[in-house]
Amino acid sequence: MSLIPEKPLVISPSLAATIGLEEAVLLQALNELMCHGEPEANKGFQWLSTNWPQLQKITPFWSPEAIQRIAVSLRDKGVLLIASAPFTECKELRFAFNEQPISSNIQPPIAAQRQGTKTLTLDWRPELEVLRQLDQYNIPAEFITTQLPEFITYWTERNEPQFSWGSKFIKHMLRLWRAQQTETAKRGQQLSMSNDWTPSRDAMEILTRQAGINGNFVEDAIPEFILYWMERGDVSNTWNSRFIMHVKRQWARFTATMENDSEPRQLPADWQPSEELYEVLALANINRTFAEQLVPEFILYWRDSGQIYSSWNTKFLQHVKREWSRQQPASSQVITNGQQQRPHRSNSTRSSSLIDELSDRSWAST
Repeated sequence: MSLIPEKPLVISPSLAATIGLEEAVLLQALNELMCHGEPEANKGFQWLSTNWPQLQKITPFWSPEAIQRIAVSLRDKGVLLIASAPFTECKELRFAFNEQPISSNIQPPIAAQRQGTKTLTLDWRPELEVLRQLDQYNIPAEFITTQLPEFITYWTERNEPQFSWGSKFIKHMLRLWRAQQTETAKRGQQLSMSNDWTPSRDAMEILTRQAGINGNFVEDAIPEFILYWMERGDVSNTWNSRFIMHVKRQWARFTATMENDSEPRQLPADWQPSEELYEVLALANINRTFAEQLVPEFILYWRDSGQIYSSWNTKFLQHVKREWSRQQPASSQVITNGQQQRPHRSNSTRSSSLIDELSDRSWAST
């Protein structure tokens, strides 16, 4: 018993590599029909009509939808001419190979395909049919116009010949458009705040390099930011933008407070935190009443120590934030050896480059 029960379709490997395997198979099948049919000459081309039963015999592995798709692909590549309604509607295909001049003997189209390739020129523009097909994919004309120069520059520099630059441009635009839609969808995705959220590298660079904010100050603002928005339960696609605005507001308040509190001195018995400090705490979503309750103990400890500092507001700010952090839920803390501990980053301070006192995070050692 023969493993090949009927006459095989022979295709050219190089042609399949150039125009696609399916296209090469259909092209060879149509060439077989052309060689054994009765083509009609019209306007310099040899035309032949075939139908679904004929094509089903020679290509039983394809459906009418597949034949239409591959035939359209051959047409878009400039290989095939089609003068019939969509194959899925009429089940008839009237075609001609895009080769001239014609002769009394029908030549296999493969040689004509190779001769039909051409390189892209700088004045190339997509035809109306190409623009119509792109419009069917809802690709805006502005997007097409924007991408055209890059397409022309790239392919003129490579100087590679193609059968149909229109088909090449359609594939190029579809790839770029889908990539942009995917990126837009990602940017538009609404996400809730999570405990492991971190600002992007771009956000950090904007704050530290462009805005000149101390990197440690930025890092210390992250837990406060996460806790606040997790408690609110909001969703957003602009968490990085919100974080940038949050840190800039804190930094502005912080530096204004420090500029008015820089002379080294002992803590006065009647000392009280500045209103600016309470504003900084408010930006960190720390309750003012909570901070006020800590003032007497803070004054008592540092009056007894007799130490001098250039910024008691800074020292108190550290103390309040430390105590506030201790009272937060376990979800905002790191668990180590079964005990809750505060997240720690070595050498992290709130602006050590601005005020030396801030290098000491703890307000007192116990």
